[in-house]
Amino acid sequence: MHKFNSDGVEIAYEVAGEGPPVLLIHGFASTGRVNWWDTGWVKTLVNAGHKVITFDHRGHGASEKLYDSERYPAIAMAGDARRLLDHLGIAQADVMGYSMGARVAALLAIHHPERVRRAVFAGLASRMITGVGGSEAIANALEAPSRDDVADAGARGFRVFAEQTKSDLKALAACIRSSRVKITAEELGRINVPVLVVAGEKDDVAGDVETLVKAIPGSRGVTLPGRNHMNAVGDRGYKVAVLAFLKGGADA
Repeated sequence: MHKFNSDGVEIAYEVAGEGPPVLLIHGFASTGRVNWWDTGWVKTLVNAGHKVITFDHRGHGASEKLYDSERYPAIAMAGDARRLLDHLGIAQADVMGYSMGARVAALLAIHHPERVRRAVFAGLASRMITGVGGSEAIANALEAPSRDDVADAGARGFRVFAEQTKSDLKALAACIRSSRVKITAEELGRINVPVLVVAGEKDDVAGDVETLVKAIPGSRGVTLPGRNHMNAVGDRGYKVAVLAFLKGGADA
């Protein structure tokens, strides 16, 4: 794994394959490896002829851990993504984010549209606009002495996942208190690159696909039957839709 300095924060990243670049942005409490390598995404995209770039967000995985919530605004994470492209000498890439990573990808497309060829927002749909909620409960769950001390079932689920990914719980608590910014429909309406929105049918974290599609001119949406927030990420239908979208196909 390689590392670079992103405006004073050490960010870990990996690159695989050759061809048109795709930047993959993972979700909260996950890592580039867990979100994209372990689910077969990197292999799928490399086999389709792409150079694939994954990285660990600040506070996650092998990247630098920060304990001040003011260091974790989503726009700062989008800055890390942009500076990674700078570091690799990549002028423009396809960008795909999952969950928190979708929010980061959207901010990258809004503020640096020249760096994004196509964008996939997955695992976060209408709630990108309306907000997800529960940030303080999740932060408290991460800071609890043990998972057994967490009464809130949803927050406890994040604690369990964070432990599974061997995350720094204190750093994640700081992150969740700052990173869940809402993006207005007006801001999303300024996105001028092709966008694909993907979420599971049973994903209560993401919300509905159609609301986000309506907010982004010319975007397309895919709802994955029977999938929820945790099991949608490796879904075969998700991969098929994205491969078609990246090729510029009419059917995603």
